[in-house]
This record gives sequence, structure tokens and C-alpha cells, in this order.
Amino acid sequence: MDLEERWRALLAPFAPTAAVAAAGRDLLARYDEPHRRYHTRAHLAAVVGALFLDLARDPGSVELAAFFHDAVYDPRAPAGSNERESAALAAASLVPLGVPPPMVEEVERLVLTTVEHRAAPGDANAAVLNDADLAVLGAPPAAYAAYVAAVRAEYGWLDDDGWRAGRAQVIAGLLDRARLFGTERGSARWEAAARANLAAELEELGGRA
Repeated sequence: MDLEERWRALLAPFAPTAAVAAAGRDLLARYDEPHRRYHTRAHLAAVVGALFLDLARDPGSVELAAFFHDAVYDPRAPAGSNERESAALAAASLVPLGVPPPMVEEVERLVLTTVEHRAAPGDANAAVLNDADLAVLGAPPAAYAAYVAAVRAEYGWLDDDGWRAGRAQVIAGLLDRARLFGTERGSARWEAAARANLAAELEELGGRA
């Protein structure tokens, strides 16, 4: 997927091509930061490619939120900090490009929903964004294992005990949800495989604390 082309198409109605291209290069460079192993440009492309935009009420805002959802990523940051900074960066980047305020506000809101990866009932935009971000959970086992290894590498500063405890807590929380995916399409496509992957990983980690 040509992310720069997708970005230019999204912003073309609002700003000159040169300004849009420069902002896109700056944004995409963040996904190339050396400390990233999973939250990279490849992850961004996968999320954008997994968006069910036909189900969204505001497809443009959803796609822009996907571009910004991991723009700020520090694995050592407190919970929610990366998402808040990514949302703030979205506003700081989109306002000068002439994106209408309601659209900017929706992009910010959607990025913030990725803190917990939950969509309120009827929130189609958030369901579409979060399903795409969680789609990796329903990947084939080998791809899921590669995802876990990449996330572990991002948390290389944690010792094995700390990693196992934290990861097991995250997985248990996901498995305790009645449903992982907010759209019917996402649930049908990924739910069963995601639960199987998560359960197998939790068992490898030693089960629930």
C-alpha cells in the first residue's frame, strides 16, 4: 500500500499538494523511529488496509484517525499517554492544513478510543477504527506469533517476569470481554481466531495471575 498516496488523497480537498505532502512525510517518519518493532509503517498500512470504511459514518475522519493513532509511541509511557499525544498531534497537524474543525475533533476523539479499544453502541466510526487495529489478534498463528515477538522487542527493557505479568493481564482483560470486535463483519472474520490466539498465548505465559 502506498501510504503517501492515500494521505495525499485524504487531504487534497483541504490544502495545497506541497503542504499535504510535507505533513505526510513528517507523520510517516514517526512510524520509522528506531525503537519501534511492531508499531511501524507496516502496522499502519495493515490498519489502514483493514478499515471497513463502507461501515463508517465519516470514512475520511476514520482513515485520518488511523494515520494518527500510533503517531506518538513510547512503550515506557503511562497508559493513555501515547494516545493523548497522538490525538493532540492530529489536531496540530490537521488544523494548518485547513481540515474543518468538526472533522479534526472527530479524528481526535477516535484516536482516544484506541486507549481501551472499545466502541460505544452505535459508534460506527470507533468500531471500524478499533476493529482494524485489533485485526492482528485474529491473524494466522505464525503471523500472530510474529506480532507478539515484535511487541516483546519493543518492551525489551522489561525483564521476562515483568513482561509475562503485564502481558497476561492484558490478554486476560481481552478474553473477559463479551466481544472483541465492534462490527459484525469484524466479529465474523476475526473473533474466533483471536480468542484462540489469545488463549494459547496466555497458556504459554503461565495462565492468569
